[in-house]
Amino acid sequence: MIPKQTIDEIFEAAIIEDVVGEFVPLKKRGANFLGNCPFHNEKSPSFTVSPAKGIYKCFGCGKAGNSVNFIMEHEHYSYPEALRFLANKFNIEVEEEEQSDEQKEAANERESLYIVSNYAANYFKKQLTETDEGKAIALSYFLERGFREDIIEKFQLGYNPNEWTAFTDAAEKEGYQLKYLNQSGLSIVKGEKKFDRFKGRVMFPIHNLSGRVLGFGGRILKKDDKAAKYLNSPESEIYSKSKVLYGIYYAKKMITQENICYLVEGYTDVISMYQAGVENVVSSSGTSLTEGQIRLISRFTPNITILYDGDAAGLKASFRGIDMILKEGMNVRVVLFPEGEDPDSYAKAHTTEELKTYITENAQDFIRFKTSILIKEVGNDPIKKAELIKEIVESIAIIPDQIKRSVYTKECSSLLDISEQALINETNKILRKNVTKKVSNSEPEEFPDFYDIDGPQETQQQQETNTELSHWERDILRLLISFGDKSIEVETIDPSTSEPILQEVAVALYIVSSIKGDELAFENNLYQQIFEIYSEYLEQQKLPTHHDFVNHTDKNISQFVIDVLTDKYELSPNWATHKIFVTREEELLQKGVFNTVYAFKLSKLERLIVDNQEKLKASMPYEEMVTLMKEQAKWLEVKTQLAAKRGIIILR
Repeated sequence: MIPKQTIDEIFEAAIIEDVVGEFVPLKKRGANFLGNCPFHNEKSPSFTVSPAKGIYKCFGCGKAGNSVNFIMEHEHYSYPEALRFLANKFNIEVEEEEQSDEQKEAANERESLYIVSNYAANYFKKQLTETDEGKAIALSYFLERGFREDIIEKFQLGYNPNEWTAFTDAAEKEGYQLKYLNQSGLSIVKGEKKFDRFKGRVMFPIHNLSGRVLGFGGRILKKDDKAAKYLNSPESEIYSKSKVLYGIYYAKKMITQENICYLVEGYTDVISMYQAGVENVVSSSGTSLTEGQIRLISRFTPNITILYDGDAAGLKASFRGIDMILKEGMNVRVVLFPEGEDPDSYAKAHTTEELKTYITENAQDFIRFKTSILIKEVGNDPIKKAELIKEIVESIAIIPDQIKRSVYTKECSSLLDISEQALINETNKILRKNVTKKVSNSEPEEFPDFYDIDGPQETQQQQETNTELSHWERDILRLLISFGDKSIEVETIDPSTSEPILQEVAVALYIVSSIKGDELAFENNLYQQIFEIYSEYLEQQKLPTHHDFVNHTDKNISQFVIDVLTDKYELSPNWATHKIFVTREEELLQKGVFNTVYAFKLSKLERLIVDNQEKLKASMPYEEMVTLMKEQAKWLEVKTQLAAKRGIIILR
């Protein structure tokens, strides 16, 4: 664990323009730097780096953050990995905090598994290229499969000799403990007996995002009806099949660049596609697709295209994987190769251009794919057609985004010749059922948006009030973060003379005391969370800066603060040379702070008035109605007073 003091030192040393400038050509533009965004393709630069604020933001794709965030995003590092990368760059010594014996033991266990896995990868590689058996049996197999030697080298392909204990004996001789050989699954220990798991197999190392070997896949070469054709490493402290994708280490950069990931079934599919020039390809390592694997892909792109064998059995079983991708809010398309072909064979038999063209021209959305598979069973049977439609609607209902659901509903209506309203009704039925399940199971998940569900709806006036209130809540936080340390003159009462006097007060103290003094809270949960953090700093006699929020561990908080700090356009310094002087916000700060606080309170009050008006429309006991009317009159009077302070005339 890296101490906070060291983390602070890293943040101070990691000057944003220096860090980003190593990866992106930057040009000075006023107080900021400008360049082409490294996270999406663009011709006109919209990627801005602000040295004064220590942040970057792309106004094209929305990516934003600080130096550490940039390294995490660009290099796909974890938070600790990014910190260590920057520490090494700026020659900062990282001394890990003292860990408990249990923490040390757990860390040692994991590291030991990485070490033996790395040794195994090197051992298998040498067996493939430096031994007679490896060259004659395994290397010739890979070459016959059409793999080039540079690709064999790149993917670290190898061979485990066809002897019961060849690898285990060699590892122990080199000093590796049998305990870790067993835990990694490379060796199998049963009592006094020990033997190699991957005896007589060609080896496919499986890497994590940073390139460390986690486990292996092994393919048998000799025909043996009793042995599995492919064998994977068992689960371990470092290898979890459901969270790993074969080839992700080699594919991640191109997935980000192309903004799409191709998903295939096997190791050789990945390698052949990569060799053919399609590098943004991964496979699920011999397991059924899992949520963890889908989320791993989503770190690089929201777009997945699944490539299936043309004659693959069990295409209906693929529907589960497609639904899982849709549930994660990602976009999925499907490509079927010609009968008798798979990604491996097709990639070897065609040029890169032909392969890419085939994939592009034959990619179909999940509705057309699902329909093409299921329609063969339907024929003219109306009952089976109804079941087909229901099955497709169930997939549409999984999609969390309402607009996407609407688009797919229209397509389904056109494709299957059924009214769009009938599909909407069926989708809403499924959504209601899912909501009921979640409520009964107390699942803390967000519910999807329905199409047009009957029930209480906000009036247009309420919606406008909510939007206005959110605007002023956001602006209060912007003032706190940007100008909290500035001073304004506030009218107070002199306790000795009871006369009004003007007193200088920090913007932060004025805003926080004004809001907390009236016991008001923000409607937006994120805004309220940031306001409370700011208030806690003040209670500790500290005045937070924007860095405290930009570097916050909660990504939602740092992202929000970066957004309010960043302007798409900045004032050119050349205006002054032409004797054109523009009034800046700092010069009108006092008026702006007062106006925003009053506007926030006024919006809150209008919300109360609107809600009260709705209550008065309902039938109720006379006494309750009188109480509500008195409250309404009081709030209307306060509204007039607040409006007067803002210079607003209210017509009754």
